[in-house]
Amino acid sequence: MRDAWSSLKRRATRFWRGLRDWCGDSAYERYVERARAGGERPLTPAQFYVEQLNRRYSRPNRCC
Repeated sequence: MRDAWSSLKRRATRFWRGLRDWCGDSAYERYVERARAGGERPLTPAQFYVEQLNRRYSRPNRCC
């Protein structure tokens, strides 16, 4: 029973991490890991959010 519970817990954790990656919720955590590994000082969450918005909306939109 204990093995089944730990297996279910591992699967649920993997699913939750995958879901957070898919919807972009873990983007800041991944950014901080990469920044620290590269030896640079990471942005604050608010600064990161603004940078993401600027990056997303600075490209020309040709839909209309």
